[in-house]
Amino acid sequence: MAGHSKWANIQHRKGRQDAARSKLFSKLSKEITVAAKMGDPDPDKNPRLRLAVKEAKSNSVPKDVIDRAIKKSQGGDAESYEEIRYEGYGPNGIALVVEAMTDNRNRTASNVRSYFTKSGGDLGQTGSVSFMFDRVGEIVYPASAGDADTVMLAAIEAGASDVESDADGHWIYCADTDLNEVSTALEASLGESEAARLIWKPQAPTEITDLDTAQKLMKLIDTLEDDDDVQNVTGNFDLSEAVAAQL
Repeated sequence: MAGHSKWANIQHRKGRQDAARSKLFSKLSKEITVAAKMGDPDPDKNPRLRLAVKEAKSNSVPKDVIDRAIKKSQGGDAESYEEIRYEGYGPNGIALVVEAMTDNRNRTASNVRSYFTKSGGDLGQTGSVSFMFDRVGEIVYPASAGDADTVMLAAIEAGASDVESDADGHWIYCADTDLNEVSTALEASLGESEAARLIWKPQAPTEITDLDTAQKLMKLIDTLEDDDDVQNVTGNFDLSEAVAAQL
């Protein structure tokens, strides 16, 4: 079992403490609306919607906001969003995958390209960096769910492919197509998870030991995440403990 990424831990905590709650709620609501519009509005019959609702609840989105997002998907005036993935290199050649959901492809592409350029990075073609990541399901449990061996055994029995545990919690990985099935099986043995989502998992993260590079990279990621059209940003890097402590 590998120790979990320092960057992932910072990102995880940031998600819990994000000051811009309304922006976070908006992004989560958009995913719920799209998931419900693409499939059944009943989470029990729509795995993507079930996971979207779970993610929203784990970030304290109120039930009425979730219900409103689902109801919106059934209205004739619901926006038509397109899912787009952008790939590029940030400061120091760090690979980044940017997932967006937009009703205006030209606007989003222009904004994302501008963010990369201003940071000294470079927006590439689709496929230019995603080969350095694996598309997998990630299920997150708090440390209180059990010790590493208990969680590992439960994960194997549920059909997971890998587990990473440290003092902050447990991260369980599975094939992207198995996420709903593995997540449901784990609930029976470990209880409700904190999150269950599809992610881009870096295969061999580059460790950043330079504070200046880390600050420039975080500024780019924050700028991307601040864009209303951007849903997720993933980087192919880890932060050294010394650098992580200074951010």
